[in-house]
Amino acid sequence: MQLNSRQRAALNAICDTFAPGDGDTLPSAGAIGAAAIAEGLVAAQPRAADRKQLATLLSAWDSRPAGLFLGTGGRRFSHLSPGAREELMLRLGDSPSERKRVLFQALRGLATSAYLLAPGPSGASPVWEAIGYPGPLGKLPDAPRPRLAPLSPAADTALDCDVVVVGSGAGGGTAAAVLAAAGLSVVVLERGGYYDDADFDGGEHTGLRRLYAPGPGSTAEGQISLVAGTCLGGGTVVNWTTSFPTPAEVRAEWAALGATQFADDEYTRAIKAVQSRLSVNGEHSVASSRDAVMERGLRALGWHVDAMPRNVVGCDMGTDCGRCGYGCRLGAKQSVTKTWLADAEAAGARLVINTDVRTIDRKGGRAVGVSGRTPAGHTVTVRARAVVAAAGAIQTPALLRRSGFTDPAIGRYLRLHPATAVWGVFDEEIRPWEGGMQTRYSREHSDLDGHGHGVIYETGPGNPAAVQGFMNWRGGAAHQATLRDLGHTAGVGIITRDRDSGTVKVARDGEPVPHYRLSDHDAAHLHAGIEGAARILAAAGARRISSAHQSGPSYEPDRRGTHDDFIAACRTAGYAPGRCAIAALHIMGTARMGGSRETSATNPDGATWEVPNVVVADASCFPTSSGVNPMISIEAIAHMNATRLADRLNGGGRPGT
Repeated sequence: MQLNSRQRAALNAICDTFAPGDGDTLPSAGAIGAAAIAEGLVAAQPRAADRKQLATLLSAWDSRPAGLFLGTGGRRFSHLSPGAREELMLRLGDSPSERKRVLFQALRGLATSAYLLAPGPSGASPVWEAIGYPGPLGKLPDAPRPRLAPLSPAADTALDCDVVVVGSGAGGGTAAAVLAAAGLSVVVLERGGYYDDADFDGGEHTGLRRLYAPGPGSTAEGQISLVAGTCLGGGTVVNWTTSFPTPAEVRAEWAALGATQFADDEYTRAIKAVQSRLSVNGEHSVASSRDAVMERGLRALGWHVDAMPRNVVGCDMGTDCGRCGYGCRLGAKQSVTKTWLADAEAAGARLVINTDVRTIDRKGGRAVGVSGRTPAGHTVTVRARAVVAAAGAIQTPALLRRSGFTDPAIGRYLRLHPATAVWGVFDEEIRPWEGGMQTRYSREHSDLDGHGHGVIYETGPGNPAAVQGFMNWRGGAAHQATLRDLGHTAGVGIITRDRDSGTVKVARDGEPVPHYRLSDHDAAHLHAGIEGAARILAAAGARRISSAHQSGPSYEPDRRGTHDDFIAACRTAGYAPGRCAIAALHIMGTARMGGSRETSATNPDGATWEVPNVVVADASCFPTSSGVNPMISIEAIAHMNATRLADRLNGGGRPGT
């Protein structure tokens, strides 16, 4: 998609409204080319309908009808003063209209992220310099060359194998290794490209463009932003290395839904195999400054706190680790590219990148392979005895639906771990973009309803563009002040284990559309987490505390406002779409395992009820949300399901052959 001059002018004006600069050290968005970055982000959206929607909005933005909709009395946006443009945006963000609030949040996120992603004319943004952020680290000149040798089809391609695996992330990579080790011929298809140590520069823009899924960027309601990896190795290349096993109480809950092995030794063995292969350990958990702040507050309150288990070897737990969400330059992160995919390739598996699988091909009630395409339009056809679907909890149900699967449970039970943050500004320097990605956590409030639903507290790296997704915007000057304070800011993340669920539907263009509204029950837990996070930061000595609500609640302990007033303001603002910045980095469910076709999309083997030689092996399988960072659970399920599939294909006699 290329914008015309009218659309570009509108986008530039919007970006300048959100980031006007200060006329001194902070340039405006327009001065550093933020609109061009924003245009690139929009152009990468996978759905033509989404790209067209924004283009249509930009075409109409500077018109009298748009002025009437936006509340300017029909005056064109270009005729408004900078102050009036800012007031218009604030009215949108505070509007009683959900539609207007969601529009505001979409524009805010696009503009502020682009402003902080833009490198500027010299390649080193003056914005970064002004806020004390050092910018990209650059590639390591002595980094080893990539170890894997995937095929990127440059012509129509047809392959034959025993098992084709769709997706190369935590689930697909693990399944491929298990299947290949069992002597089966395996082909792995990945939609993204392949990047490894020598390709990573620690930059937010290059990392987002190469390693993350460009869409869907949020739920259809606009309430929750979605974040997922798209590259060889999937989310394991960009995740924050937190390596929790599935909690015992969650395993029991999953087993009660019909896949009884979750409570048995079979699943325990799978977890242990994964922990061993990923070198999960507690020796790389030196607290970052932001983790030290959270731990200080938790200990002052007498609340639970512990060190994180992490899947790293030789991590610096410093400058590099803070940028590891954009790829680990040191090769310390034990992603599936370093582990399971390397094992799979060594055992003869063929890895294929830049291939978007569109359908599972079926004949006579069985899968006979898959069909996909490359960005250049080349067809990729793989004929196989079985198919493993591991494209993630958004894409896997879409793949099944596009392929004609009709079971009603497919796409249901979408779980998200809705997350937000509370921010504390400290006198001490934090440099939140440095230090271990996550090294401390608290389960103090992990069970708020007596049924295992609640929140856990974690921190995360505070690279400037990334944290915009968990912040509000109360005008240009306030945003500039927030940016200048970033080096002294620590956030406490609230990760909610949701009780209630959403759905993934498929649009006419074949692309997935996730629907999810935070229930009152889960919103109450998110709110309780905000109250807890504020207490943690206050106990740690924060001089200013704020939430991600667009209305801008904040207080200064012992100086301005009170904790109770702050929490009341957060409660009044609420959690409806557009009211509070909420995101989900853990996306689960939608093809869940269970013992009943009425309530699950896959059986206890992970095989679809309709087609027994299609096995799901990713976070889609989760019967309910895991309540902890899900990587170990995903890989353990994939290991277990792939082991069962290998047994059937090799004549072990289990059902589904």
